Parts: sequence; C-alpha cells; structure tokens
Amino acid sequence: MGSSARLRHYMNDNKPLILDGGLATELEAQGAKLQGDPLWSARLLHTNPQAIKDAHYRFLLSGADVITTATYQASITGFIDHLDVSSERARELLMSGVQLAKETVERFVSDTRPKGQTCPLVAGSVGPYGAFLLDGSEYTGAYAQKMSVEELKVWHRPHIDCLAAAGADLIAFETIPSIKEAEALVELLREFPDSKAWLALSCKDGKCISDGSPFTDVVQIANRSPQLVAVGVNCCSPALVEPLLESAGSLLSPDMSWVVYPNSGEEWNTEQGWLTSEKTSALVPQLGRTWMKQGAALIGGCCRIGPAHIAELRHQLKGSGTSADSAV
Repeated sequence: MGSSARLRHYMNDNKPLILDGGLATELEAQGAKLQGDPLWSARLLHTNPQAIKDAHYRFLLSGADVITTATYQASITGFIDHLDVSSERARELLMSGVQLAKETVERFVSDTRPKGQTCPLVAGSVGPYGAFLLDGSEYTGAYAQKMSVEELKVWHRPHIDCLAAAGADLIAFETIPSIKEAEALVELLREFPDSKAWLALSCKDGKCISDGSPFTDVVQIANRSPQLVAVGVNCCSPALVEPLLESAGSLLSPDMSWVVYPNSGEEWNTEQGWLTSEKTSALVPQLGRTWMKQGAALIGGCCRIGPAHIAELRHQLKGSGTSADSAV
C-alpha cells in the first residue's frame, strides 16, 4: 500500500493517530547533550544515528502511530556551517533523518507485528526559519517581518525536497510562529504534488499565533491546500489547545482535521532549567479526549513529553498500551 493510501486509511479508519513526543527530550533523557547546540538533535544524524533510532523505537513501543524525524533544526546551510561538510553530504544527512525513521519502523514491525498489518508512518519534520537563526525569534516570528514569502520559500525548498525525496509519508511543518511563513509553506507544498503534510503553529495565547496573527486567519490559509491533511498547534501549553481549536472550529474545512501536540506546559527558567511538574506533564493524556471531541485526528506531545506520556495518551484514547496491540 502506498504512503498516500496508508495515510488515508489511518486518517479515515484509525482516528485519532497517536503522534510521538519530544524527540530531543527523549534523546537528552538517554544522555545526549543538546542544549546550546546550533543543530540540536539534528547533530546526532552525523554523530550518533543509532541514538535517534533507539529514541524512535521507544516511542513506537509506547504506542505512537507516527514518528517524526530528527530534522526540525536541520538545514543544508546549517550542516555546512556547523559540521564543515559539503552541500552533497549535507543533503545526505537531511535525507538520512527519514531513512533512520523508516528503518526503525521496519524493525518495529518485524519485532512486534504479523505480516500484512499497516505499519506506522514517518513524518518529516520542518521547523521554522527562526530555528536556524538561533536568536530566539522562532518563538516570535519577528524575522518574517523582514522577509518576503518568496524568500521564505527559497529557504524551505531544499529541506522539503530532501524529505520528499527520501520517502517521508508526510511532511510536518512544526512550531511555525508567523502567518507569512505559514503562507509560504502552503504555497511551497504545491511544488511537491505527491506530498501530504500537516501545519502546526506556535501560539502565544488562546486566540493568536506567536506573531500576534489570529489563529483563525492561518486556518483559512490552510484550508486552501488540498495537500494538507491537518492544521493545528504544537509546543504550546496544553491549556491553550481547547480555546484555540474552539476559536476556529467553524472555519475548519470538512476535508481537514486538527493536529495537536503541545509541550508539557512546564516553564523554562534560565538559571534552574525546566521547572518540572508531573502534574503539568500529565495534562496531555488527560485532555486528549477533549481535543478528539473537537475534531483532532492527530494527537501527541512536544517538548518534555516522553514515551510514558504517549503510552498513557494511547491508553486514554484507544484503550491499548502500544501500537503493536492494535491492527492499525
């Protein structure tokens, strides 16, 4: 079964799809040193690809129907600048994010499932341009004020090209803070007609994305694309999800679903690091049913959400402990 057909099967017959959690969070939990690295988890594509595969595998065991590649902060320019590699090698590294994930899915299916069952999907991660800038603007979208839609398309084009060429089942546009960047990505997706995608926005409150634009305006932009299977939010507090979806519920196209994968809701303190609260982290599985009732068909977690949270989310929404237990 082709990836588009598998995706339709998942979306129509197996809702909701359980996404994975924070890949970097899980890598750090296993000893990776990522804080302050300009390439973040993407560096491990070069230095420790097995660690990425192991993290993917743990999320699959926890019940994820979709795993997301370690390419959020990857770029051709970033690899050239920070790894001192050729552009050809940089492209190979970007594509390897998909290859590692697909190899992990193959191993998982071989280990846990009878032949003939549909296997989990691989989403190729595309982060915002601000993640490359390393100046905090990925949380505000301020950079887009100085860039045109065409300039943003030029930046993202090689990344999407690599993920599509490597065979990602769909593209995950993640943590997008700017309505202009969202528009650029929706337009750029047309250049890859065989690719499906979701668009997840970074939001600052229950009505607006990070650059201050109404969430409703971005949903209307997303509705223009027949290639987008979902639009929604990621890496925001779980408490913001319900009001955001409520604000735009009447606008969502019948052919579109919500994608939701917030962070733990914990706060970052520059001196103390993450202010950990298991009560806060537990909000994602607790609120999953609410989001599903609002029309979310893809639900998971972002920063500080690990395999245990995903296992509980799956239990709450699908009643099985792992994706290996269900005939998806």
